[in-house]
Amino acid sequence: QVQLVESGGGLVQAGGSLRLSCAVSGVISSRYIMGWFRQAPGKEREFVATIRWSDSSTYYADSVKGRFTASRLNAKNTVYLQMNSLKPEDTAVYYCAAADLMGRLGVREYDYGYWGQGTQVTVSS
Repeated sequence: QVQLVESGGGLVQAGGSLRLSCAVSGVISSRYIMGWFRQAPGKEREFVATIRWSDSSTYYADSVKGRFTASRLNAKNTVYLQMNSLKPEDTAVYYCAAADLMGRLGVREYDYGYWGQGTQVTVSS
């Protein structure tokens, strides 16, 4: 079993930055990938970023490319999402997710079997 706990959300002005953390517990192997998704009010949950546990390879949604950076710190079993140049449209609940995809990066919600509880990010204009 894998447990995920997100933290780091909050209220920030447009143009500001936040760093989300996802603490991972349980059995994680090099086959795992981690994903970040978000869900705005009245909208479906959407892919934000994914990172491969073994080599930290990443892939981003076009809407966040160049502004968001996913990273991993093995020693703390934690993944991060650094969010810069935030926009009001980034306002959402952000979720961390994990999956054993044998190293393949995943962008679809149904790729992931483990989810955190989510953390709210609100960007004011």
